[in-house]
Amino acid sequence: MRPISKMAFAASTIAVAVAAIATPVFAQSTGSVEFEKDIVVTGAKVKAVNGINLPDTPKAKQVLDQSYISMATPGQSINDTINMIPGVASFNADPFGSSGGKLYIRGFDNSRISETFDGMPTNDTGNYALYSNQIVDPELLDNVNVNLGTTDVDSPTASATGSTINYRTRNPTEDFHARMLGSVGSFNFQRIFAVVDTGNLTKGGLRAWFSASAEGNDIWQGGIGKVRKTQFNGKVYQPLGDNGDFISVAAHWNSNRNNFAPSIYPIFENYGSRTVGSGLGTVNRYPNNWAEANYVTPRCTIAGGSPGVASSTSSSACGTAWEYRYNPSDTGNLRANMRFTLSDKLVLTVDPSVQYTKANGGGTVTGSEANCTAVTCSGATTGFIGGTYYTGVDLNGDGDRLDTVTLSAPSHTQTWRLGLNTSLRYQIDSHNTVRINYTYDRGRHHQTGELGYLNQNGFAAQYFPVDRPITDASGNILEKRNRMSYAILHQVSGEYSGKFIDNRLNVSLGLRAPFMRRDLTNNCFTTSASGFVDCLGNSSMNAAYATAHPTYAAPQTRILDYNRVLPNVGFTFNITQQASFFANYSKGMQIPGTDNLYNSFYFAANSSQARPAAETTDNFDAGVRYRSSKIMADISGWYTLFQNRLASAYDPENSVTVYRNLGKVEKYGIDATLAYMPNKYIGFYGFASFMKSRIVANVDAGTCAGNALAISVGGAICSGTEAYFSTAGKRESGAPANTMGARVEGHVSMFDIAATVKRTGRRYFNDQNLPVFIGTTKIAEANAPSYATVDLTVRANLEKIGAPKDTFLQLNVVNLFNKFYVGGFDGSTASSYAATSYPTNNAYLPIPRTFMGSISVAY
Repeated sequence: MRPISKMAFAASTIAVAVAAIATPVFAQSTGSVEFEKDIVVTGAKVKAVNGINLPDTPKAKQVLDQSYISMATPGQSINDTINMIPGVASFNADPFGSSGGKLYIRGFDNSRISETFDGMPTNDTGNYALYSNQIVDPELLDNVNVNLGTTDVDSPTASATGSTINYRTRNPTEDFHARMLGSVGSFNFQRIFAVVDTGNLTKGGLRAWFSASAEGNDIWQGGIGKVRKTQFNGKVYQPLGDNGDFISVAAHWNSNRNNFAPSIYPIFENYGSRTVGSGLGTVNRYPNNWAEANYVTPRCTIAGGSPGVASSTSSSACGTAWEYRYNPSDTGNLRANMRFTLSDKLVLTVDPSVQYTKANGGGTVTGSEANCTAVTCSGATTGFIGGTYYTGVDLNGDGDRLDTVTLSAPSHTQTWRLGLNTSLRYQIDSHNTVRINYTYDRGRHHQTGELGYLNQNGFAAQYFPVDRPITDASGNILEKRNRMSYAILHQVSGEYSGKFIDNRLNVSLGLRAPFMRRDLTNNCFTTSASGFVDCLGNSSMNAAYATAHPTYAAPQTRILDYNRVLPNVGFTFNITQQASFFANYSKGMQIPGTDNLYNSFYFAANSSQARPAAETTDNFDAGVRYRSSKIMADISGWYTLFQNRLASAYDPENSVTVYRNLGKVEKYGIDATLAYMPNKYIGFYGFASFMKSRIVANVDAGTCAGNALAISVGGAICSGTEAYFSTAGKRESGAPANTMGARVEGHVSMFDIAATVKRTGRRYFNDQNLPVFIGTTKIAEANAPSYATVDLTVRANLEKIGAPKDTFLQLNVVNLFNKFYVGGFDGSTASSYAATSYPTNNAYLPIPRTFMGSISVAY
């Protein structure tokens, strides 16, 4: 091969760097988009291959553009679409993306992944969870980019110890366009999406688009659940001159009215009243095949009831099954992205936002019409006391207060959130650029647990009992929790980008300094370190109740501050015009979430247990990357060291989250990607990820006497009088050991065909990597086995026969060969349980083969 001269190489790279100013870049905020123009130094101007791009940055990053996204199931959550990126493991709860799911990237669960929507953070302000069923319609996206192991310097987060997902909506078109997409499919799936682009409304280029969508389906299992979803979006874009400046203002509203997705809670619990197939009966285990999983939840009637009024003189089992539970949400936001050129060297970007969330989830409880007269109530007559709801009112209208009645009792959350992400970039010269950034994020997070009635059919009379809650005779609202928190983030960050060695070497040096305050108020008594509470109906009784129960933590407010300086540095080096080497180091931090912090209220404010430590990570990436017009490829190795690794599992029956501290944990692995398109007729894409995690030490389990059963079956070890879970050297539970995938695309005449296969490796049920025991009976092996699913998309492009662009027919098939597998689940530390107990793992059932047909008509 003829060598490339330094002069020729420098000329080509400078030309490409200049060209990059007019080509897309892929980052989260407007400031990061702007700065990445200076970071990206590539040896060849290339476009995405098969809709896949590997930006030439110091971070391990992958991008999917709209050409890839549009071939997925219509309306599908983007968090499921990225399942074909190395290191990503997505477990949808339904075939359509409207019921949520679980997500891991390099073993980081969703609470440790920062997700942004046009630069606006979307993680929950309390527990940092991601709610994939609330994401913007995929037809509106320009691209989604995933940092596999590190945040951006200005990531607006106090929770991400590793990866980021950043999705950005497209800008309005300069010409008028309208499009409507209709879909029907299995399980009575129906969806309609429409969008209108206004085109330029003024000579200055003011333009906008507006969209709406509505969809619904029957939940595939259980026989009674439904999903209903509506969404509205709009975006107004005003360019300011011809230098790239602009103002963009966008709005989003999403409303979900749905039952919970099919799952087995806990993963090995018996099916209870469900009618199941093939005689599985009440065996305490996850089903092994579709026949066993094909259960039907019987419909029922509460005798004598009427809408909005409880019935019967004793608590009824009707409506208590998982499939009767609602999981509704209303979410909305206003957001803006702005870029202003202050001089030929200085650029200011500003991204403000405001968000609103109203959501709940949960089941039923038994409410007593009586007042509490027990000595332990200490004069408190109504409320949630000792695990019992005392209402002191005639709930069922039969004229007395002698009954117990089944009531709706979801856990409710209402959030208002203000955000600002701003950046000032200064170009020192053509080789050196710096920026400083400021982030503000303030979330008002109110968590309550009001009671509501059931209808005759067993379903809750209201999606949101908070709107019309049950009260006692004095008008006091009765609830199982009542707490208010403010999550306030001030963050400053800075970054330098420099080009050296004839522009072949690009160095990025960054620092991020988050200052996080948690202002927490719990209006209930904390009765245990696991977060159980007593909530009195009349707060005037709090003082007497506190005196009678000195071991309980009385209602109070605590303020906790966390801060840390987090470096983020890396470089790329162009080996040739197409090949480069990259490396990156970053430090991440996650502030404990609200559940963990409220649990700590049980301890005295001046004790060490009252201030849970922040989790930190050291993340290292290094690899090689190749980019050309036909090939995108990279391979990288990575290593992450956790300090104070916290793991959690949610118990929806008791509305508490159980935490376990795994201490120091190491993760490391290899990711590889190859996208190849030899000609316009066919394309190939493949990836593989291999991950190892290692818990360094054994985890404290309590006393040997208290763990005698676990010790007898190998679920714990005894040292002196202390028992330990044998976690040292073991993998973390829940995340797969490896993932692999491939995709083949064909483009022949008017047809596009894409076949996708994804293999998910084994996942351990517990952090000891041991079989699961109930009593002395083994009910499950140590891990869920690996599995592979195949999806198929066939599109007929009608524009080939004279129809307008974006007019097509499309068929999607999910899980083409109807593979049975274990869905996403929460891990645990314990591997053995008492004969009357069972694990707290919550597992989704797998998604069966699903067909969808769509027609898109455009003008």
